[in-house]
Amino acid sequence: MRETGPGEYARAGSDGGSTIRERLLRFGTRALSPSELLGILLREGIRDERAVELASRTLERFGGLRRTASRTIPELMGVPGIGPARAARVKAAFALALAFSEEALQRGEPIRSSREIFERFHAELRDRKREVFVSVLLDGKHRVLKEDRVSVGSLTSSIVHPREVFVRAIRESADAMVFVHNHPSGDPTPSFEDIEITNRLVEVSHLVGIRVLDHIVIGEDSYASFHERGLIRGEF
Repeated sequence: MRETGPGEYARAGSDGGSTIRERLLRFGTRALSPSELLGILLREGIRDERAVELASRTLERFGGLRRTASRTIPELMGVPGIGPARAARVKAAFALALAFSEEALQRGEPIRSSREIFERFHAELRDRKREVFVSVLLDGKHRVLKEDRVSVGSLTSSIVHPREVFVRAIRESADAMVFVHNHPSGDPTPSFEDIEITNRLVEVSHLVGIRVLDHIVIGEDSYASFHERGLIRGEF
């Protein structure tokens, strides 16, 4: 008999001879669809297929995982079949995932690429309604010293003054730094203002002797790196 692969188990559901939980344990989370993963949280007291159906209806009602994650417990309870216990379980799971994604970079953690910075800040910044400017301060071996939230701007721009950026970097004896900010529009393409302020910050960095490795603009599902685009010559 031909062995069934993880992807086929993911499609098969309980008719494939294996429960959702068993497939999760055997093949890992990537073998399950979002509806099946959410179904694990909702399945207590009901069969797998009913749990997946309930999860599918929930995701369809709210428009996907991200919008479901932002719903309140009363809103989740508005879905037939989701009571207080299930709503609390789902809300706690999403809150835990968000807390994990927003956990600060640890002091001494090495930074090797722009993508690592994007992965750290993406979930935290992508849905912000205002621009948030962060500098990541590094030592001579590009290990994290501190995350510094420099400013929160308007709906369309961040307000950053070089003095605020570098006084804190000097205080921490930083050797290098990476800048990060978000675009509430979801489009990470650097604006004229982004390029202008970055050039000014790089000029000041030469004067104070702190290297700027990159400036990363975070959008909805992607990022733009000044380093990767050749606009900053810093090297990780």
